[in-house]
Amino acid sequence: MARPRLRRGDLVTAVFAGDYGKPRPAVVVQSNRLVELESILLCPLTSDMNTHGPARVHVPATGDNNLRTDSLIMADKIIAISLSRCRERIGALQPHEVDRLDEALALVIGLAD
Repeated sequence: MARPRLRRGDLVTAVFAGDYGKPRPAVVVQSNRLVELESILLCPLTSDMNTHGPARVHVPATGDNNLRTDSLIMADKIIAISLSRCRERIGALQPHEVDRLDEALALVIGLAD
């Protein structure tokens, strides 16, 4: 069965290595123009609301994103993983949430300097 194409702003369940090794929600941050790659750039989410900061984006749990609890996108933890480690698409961010994520990513990679 063909894997559905993931788009920037989609929320997925992914399995990361190392400290973030448990399956967890993540948001696709890779450009939609790079769909032919065998890897994908993601930012993991955390439900630990005590880790807030300028590189963390609050996302409330809603029916659109299907998160179980309010979460923070960890824009400071950009990770490339194999597409095979991505599980199902669970939802998507709202456009204003993608805008806030873009601001956090610009800060993290130095484009806001």
